[in-house]
Amino acid sequence: MSYTVPIGPYHPALEEPVHVKLYTEGEVIKDADVFIGYNHRGIEKLATERNHIQTITLVERVCGICSHSHALTYCLALEKIAGMEVPKRGQYVRVAICELERLHSHFLWLGLVGHLIGFDSAFMYTFDAREKVMEMLEMLTGNRVNYAMNIVGGARRDFTDEQLKLLLKMLDELEEPLKNIKNILGTDKTTALRSKGVGVLPRDIAWLYGACGPHGRASGIKDDVRKIDPYICYEDFDFKAISFDEGDIFSRVLVRILEAEESVKILRQVAKNMPDTGLNLGIKLPKVPLGETCVRIEAPRGEVTYYVVSNGKQNPHRVNIHVPTFKNAATVPAMLKGNSVADAGLIVASIDPCFSCLDR
Repeated sequence: MSYTVPIGPYHPALEEPVHVKLYTEGEVIKDADVFIGYNHRGIEKLATERNHIQTITLVERVCGICSHSHALTYCLALEKIAGMEVPKRGQYVRVAICELERLHSHFLWLGLVGHLIGFDSAFMYTFDAREKVMEMLEMLTGNRVNYAMNIVGGARRDFTDEQLKLLLKMLDELEEPLKNIKNILGTDKTTALRSKGVGVLPRDIAWLYGACGPHGRASGIKDDVRKIDPYICYEDFDFKAISFDEGDIFSRVLVRILEAEESVKILRQVAKNMPDTGLNLGIKLPKVPLGETCVRIEAPRGEVTYYVVSNGKQNPHRVNIHVPTFKNAATVPAMLKGNSVADAGLIVASIDPCFSCLDR
């Protein structure tokens, strides 16, 4: 028999509102539609009514997981318009927070995938590892969610030598849990049964929709902005861009595990090679001349793009925010087809969606 099965928009299992409508024959999904727009907050409009410093605080709240990424992209855009060159130490501090944020985001996603397939031991073990990263972020920035580490012209807060030693110590302590997570999720038969060949997104479909981030790289889209269009100072660091061709949920798990290993590698280089230069260009309200620019970075979930227009005044004239979930959410119907209703929640979650980012 044919059924129409709704998931959301408001459901106890969903932390953010999204509506996915499944069209099924028995337990098999034949087609699906995704409906968005339940969490609009008007951040782009609010940005035009605040000065540049206030706007940094505002865009940092576009997303609770990628908060540093949004504030960073906005600052990079203003610095590009103004022709500012951030001191090297400030660049390294920014990279450190970027990679710690990527670690905590990937651990969060890996833990939630374990929870969704009923593997709660993996969920708790992964979140225990994530807590080490969260404590390090709190120690370095004073906060666990919105770090307030970006100002126009550099970083707001410096790292002491003692903090850099503690960062290296934390990375050493993270080695074993990361290795165990890789072994647990990479070799467990139950995990493989629930994720291998499930929610497959072929490369041609991923390319058509512009899938990005770990979601796109799991389908063979080898686009990592840190590599193909380096920003801040990522060209200074030795790391690999991870990708797979299978395009299933298992590949998305492996991409994030291996990317976490690369983030650890980058953080070690930051801690050992921290430049002895200035941190920023000053903390006063920046003077940004007339101009416009588009800047993109590789946030934990994928490519974040900011189009910023300055009219030479204290407030930005236009701030347009493009987030990875906008492109990745469009791939959900293609992934759902042919799978069972029981896997629908896992498939939707596998894109690592942020509908608050999407609706902003």
